[in-house]
Amino acid sequence: MKGQDPADWLPLEEAVPPDLFRAEVAAWARRIGVEPREVRIRPMKRKWASCSSRGRLTFDVDLLRQPSAFRREVIVHELLHLKVPNHGPVFRSLLRAYLQTAEEVRGANSRRGF
Repeated sequence: MKGQDPADWLPLEEAVPPDLFRAEVAAWARRIGVEPREVRIRPMKRKWASCSSRGRLTFDVDLLRQPSAFRREVIVHELLHLKVPNHGPVFRSLLRAYLQTAEEVRGANSRRGF
């Protein structure tokens, strides 16, 4: 179980298409000033997303059915790992700078780690 009630997810027919999701990732990457080597979308059991040390971002397919504010937080979170590999003060400061409502969104959608 992913830790969030699937009843709160967008209906399947309202899910963001993968190409639009990738465009959202690309737009945020330009804004942040990073270039992921690859963006993958696949089922993940315990995380919404991950960032490899080689610059590959992998997003859970279920993220495409989440509210846009939460998708944005996950996208920005993973892209920031291309600049800062940990969750220390610099990372948290950058996350807050890019997403003023990051803490509110995290509280409303916390389940598994990213």
